[in-house]
Amino acid sequence: METLCIKSPVGELTLFAEDAHITALCWGRGADAPRTTKCVVLAQASKLLADYFKVGHADFSALALNPRGTPFQKRVWQRMTEIPTGHCHSYGEVAKHLNSGPRAVGGACGANPIPIIIPCHRIINANGKIGNYSGGDGVQTKKILLRLEGTIS
Repeated sequence: METLCIKSPVGELTLFAEDAHITALCWGRGADAPRTTKCVVLAQASKLLADYFKVGHADFSALALNPRGTPFQKRVWQRMTEIPTGHCHSYGEVAKHLNSGPRAVGGACGANPIPIIIPCHRIINANGKIGNYSGGDGVQTKKILLRLEGTIS
């Protein structure tokens, strides 16, 4: 496994890669993980994240991702990647699309190993409220990301 730590407006982020695929993005520094400067996918992800934080959007679709999770979680995460920047879907909307329930979608959101790149922050409550967020400083981080994308003011 290779890692790359970057600074961002939502704190230090550590990207993890294995076999040329991004496997995780975590808040803070991955102190025990081996460092690299030659992993192409980590360099690509770092540049795209820099672009994202600079202008509020980036096309992460070209990144090779390999999030670890159940088949259901992977279906939810795939659906999240289809939500365009600047838009939000409710847990219920995603659940309906996947023939599931909102709580199961919420569980998959909380288990998302590659937040921001797999944009779980774009999933909100049916009543329009922000809902929870498992990354960074929780709801505050989710609000920062949604403001950056122009979704909320």
